[in-house]
Amino acid sequence: MATKLLLTDVAASCVKQIPSNYIRPISDRPNFSEVERSGSIPLVDLEGLHSHRRSEIIMQIGQACQDYGFFLVRNHGVPEKMMNNALLMAKEFFKLPENERMKYYSDDHRRSIRLSTTFNVKTEKVYIWRDFLRFHSNPLEDYVHEWPPNPPSFRKDVGEYCTGVRALVLRLLEAISESLGLEKDYINKALGKHGQHVSMNYYPPCPQPELTFGVPGHTDPTMITVLLPNEVPGLQVFKNGKWMAVNSVPNTFVINIGDQMQVLSNDRYKSVLHRAVVNCDKERISIATFYYPSLDATMGPAKELIDDDNPAAYRNYSFSEYYEKFWNRGLATECCLLDLFKSSVV
Repeated sequence: MATKLLLTDVAASCVKQIPSNYIRPISDRPNFSEVERSGSIPLVDLEGLHSHRRSEIIMQIGQACQDYGFFLVRNHGVPEKMMNNALLMAKEFFKLPENERMKYYSDDHRRSIRLSTTFNVKTEKVYIWRDFLRFHSNPLEDYVHEWPPNPPSFRKDVGEYCTGVRALVLRLLEAISESLGLEKDYINKALGKHGQHVSMNYYPPCPQPELTFGVPGHTDPTMITVLLPNEVPGLQVFKNGKWMAVNSVPNTFVINIGDQMQVLSNDRYKSVLHRAVVNCDKERISIATFYYPSLDATMGPAKELIDDDNPAAYRNYSFSEYYEKFWNRGLATECCLLDLFKSSVV
């Protein structure tokens, strides 16, 4: 029998236990009993962002970035039908026959569209309980022809979704710029040509969820990330020394700031550890939109946020340097990748 490369196909035969190459070391397991389930991340209502309430909403966003690094948004301008259509396309793609899905399989992270499993199959010895379809989406017209023609409405529905999410991201970046006391187009300009990647994540039911992760603890390499999960919970955020479960709220997005925002804000806003866990009963699907600087953009703390009392915490660097280190290093958390870019590191 041919070896199955994708978890979707491996999991179909795992009735009572998971394969040994998915079992985490005892010291690196979810420990569900220690997860905080009564907390919550802030919920920001964006209605009125372009009205007299703008300064109030910007203050809420800034506070959420500073205290949590995560927040939910509602009244965000992306129609609920558009969100549901995108989730449906993700679900239908992962239900396609194996030979249809495998047309997009690749372990090369430089490809502009690829289907793969775990995080980096080239470097990982212990896999994670996830398959993903990752693709570029900005400018949309440059990439949409590479996307799957099946399911039949994939390109139309996902293209509309990507356009809607990008409009939301641009509004959020303006608000975050203002919350830092910068000109509202500061982050927009700092990103260069802007990179927008989408990851459709599929987490099949897992017979032993206590032994593995959907995604282990990590921070995002992005400027900002927009997550659309289905109704099945799984996201957890590290807060005050504990993992905190984030419950899904209908018709909202989960927003988190990434490592590039931590750098640009000169550590005022923190990129926070988060992870995904799985369960034995239901499949979980999420769509993450990763918003990046272009590879040739130079990143570093905003000069306006540097003074004698707040010296630059990071050196300037090309985003391409950071991005290569991120993929080659994987999701290791024993040291923070941003430490390599500290201004004191030669």
